[in-house]
Amino acid sequence: MPQMMPLNWLILSVLFTIIFLIFNSQNYFSFIYTPKTKINYMKKTSINWKW
Repeated sequence: MPQMMPLNWLILSVLFTIIFLIFNSQNYFSFIYTPKTKINYMKKTSINWKW
């Protein structure tokens, strides 16, 4: 039935968009960040003022 073809294309495009968004969100949130183990502390230098 040719009358139903636009509805079918609309459903397919919506389905593809939903799958695309789910796939991208899964890839985005599954990234595992490994923090650096080395922590750099600022060295505090005391200044002696001699008047």
